[in-house]
Amino acid sequence: MLSAQHHKSSQLQASILFAFFFLLACQHKEKEPTGYLVKKTDDFVVNGAGNSVNWNATEWTSLTSLPNYPSDYTTEFKLLYSSNGLYAIYRCTDSLLTSTLKEDRAALYKEDVIELFLQPDTTRTHYFEYELSPLNYETPLLIFNTEGDLNSWHPFEQSEKRKVVHATSVIGGIKESGSVVSQWTGEFFIPFDLLRPLGGTAPKSGDNWKANLYRIDYDRGEALWAWKLNSGNFHEFQHFGILHFE
Repeated sequence: MLSAQHHKSSQLQASILFAFFFLLACQHKEKEPTGYLVKKTDDFVVNGAGNSVNWNATEWTSLTSLPNYPSDYTTEFKLLYSSNGLYAIYRCTDSLLTSTLKEDRAALYKEDVIELFLQPDTTRTHYFEYELSPLNYETPLLIFNTEGDLNSWHPFEQSEKRKVVHATSVIGGIKESGSVVSQWTGEFFIPFDLLRPLGGTAPKSGDNWKANLYRIDYDRGEALWAWKLNSGNFHEFQHFGILHFE
């Protein structure tokens, strides 16, 4: 009888210990940072095709089609960083280039576009917005977001070392407004020097920024994609994800 009681007591203690360590493991897992690991790279040439061997260091990550703005197109991205800036590439399946605007700093978000929002200093509510169209026109913006009240500014007379390097390419058609295509790719490099007003000095290994990545397409009504989901308002910085710098 004593032996049986001892056996039951041992089983109970073992169960309690298992539950304790299971809870600890779950808590640890919940506290682990989630986000995107931005791997370090040497600088390379941006050509819009994304065929630099440097991109082989990281995998494609999918954007999610927002439920209220659905599409069966797919959108994927990769990010890398060097000592000088952040590299980004988007790969977008498509059937039609809805893109008529042919100047930089235009309202590119009203047509097919990819966008990257960067918030290096998460203690402040302003961030950098970058838009790139399939025709390779850009709109860089500094956004001040005060409880949803937005003010935006364009960078002024950028020196060469502060200019974003960008390029695009298409598959299955030609790169012009209204062209039938099967895919378009946008690739760009944002110098950290351009982000200095935001506290965007070159990140060190282990640093974290907040960010979100988006795509808009207008072939069959407005369709939206995001890395981290929101209501469809891209300026909900509370829903930005985390970039972990390797």
